[in-house]
Amino acid sequence: MINVQVRNVSKRFNVPARGDTRRRLLGLLPRREVFWALRDVCFEIRRGETLGIVGPNGSGKTTLIRLLSGITAPSTGEIEINGRLASLVEVGAGFQPDLTGRENIFLNGAILGMGHREIARKLPSIVEFAEVGDFLDTPVKRYSSGMFVRLGFAIAAHLSADILLLDEVLAVGDVAFQARCFERIEELRREGRTVLLVSHDLAAVERVCGRALLLSAGRIMLEGDPSDVVGAYHAALFTQSMEGAQGPIASKGLTFDTNDAGPVRTGEPLRCCLSYEAREPLDDVLVRVSFIWPSGYLCTELSSGSGLRLERGLGQVEFDCPMLTMQRGLYSADVCIERRGEILEWRPRCGLLRVGVGKIIQGDFYLAHSTRVRSFSLETVG
Repeated sequence: MINVQVRNVSKRFNVPARGDTRRRLLGLLPRREVFWALRDVCFEIRRGETLGIVGPNGSGKTTLIRLLSGITAPSTGEIEINGRLASLVEVGAGFQPDLTGRENIFLNGAILGMGHREIARKLPSIVEFAEVGDFLDTPVKRYSSGMFVRLGFAIAAHLSADILLLDEVLAVGDVAFQARCFERIEELRREGRTVLLVSHDLAAVERVCGRALLLSAGRIMLEGDPSDVVGAYHAALFTQSMEGAQGPIASKGLTFDTNDAGPVRTGEPLRCCLSYEAREPLDDVLVRVSFIWPSGYLCTELSSGSGLRLERGLGQVEFDCPMLTMQRGLYSADVCIERRGEILEWRPRCGLLRVGVGKIIQGDFYLAHSTRVRSFSLETVG
């Protein structure tokens, strides 16, 4: 069964005309011009499927969510929704600061389409999920930002909807809360619910989605496996960032592989290769490749140490790591090239390191270790 069908959907807006302000005020330029936020978008989502949508700012992701939610109508094309749909475009939208948490649960639940009896039945579960039990009858204006976010997502996550649209809601809250959000989405998938996730958190898209779309300038550029779509998105970002690059050196590409050319896995060797183009000979250069958690924090980095000499022209800097200790997951990579404290080249989020299952152990890192058992007889102990 198909829950969502989008056929040749386009959306246009009338926006202020660009150009010289003086000419516009004198009436020499039109006051408004047409902007197409979406052009000829076509896709479908089957029942129980989780679809991710990624793309740069301004690509049309939020416009698409608003069209699917019925907030606005397409300029051309058709959208067919089969089933009860709930959308969460902004966590906590509709909250009234002077009302208590309990009152806002009933108010926000009603805004999202739940009846009073349904909200009352789910109230204990919502409160437990949001962890606001001690402050349930406190006005939400006294809540911390974390409490506010938890309560908003908890309400939306308990909707009895066939289709759930989520726009950037997993990018908020602490690590523990995000883990609960992932668990809840997995529960919805097992229950046969349909989920559409719009997010800049590419690791989240790979983790929870079975299929992904790449939007750019209002058009679908790629559709398929999330890892392929995320990889193509990052490659496009890197190429775009290189346009018009100036300076004595420029990064040309960042790749990761292993000795056997297989997938990168925990506990196994890693080779990182940075391609560059030097416009002049450079002495005393330091090259760093930093790996960033999906949360945005630095995980670890590879560093060449100062003293490298890079000749003019094309070249590569290779890092060989005998054993990768990072656990499975998707990490973004930053590149920094500097000389005696002067940054010559800096490319944030210019690569992706996808670490697969290798040596399995719980935690954030794999720690190389060995195990032995020593037995002592009772006679020896005595």
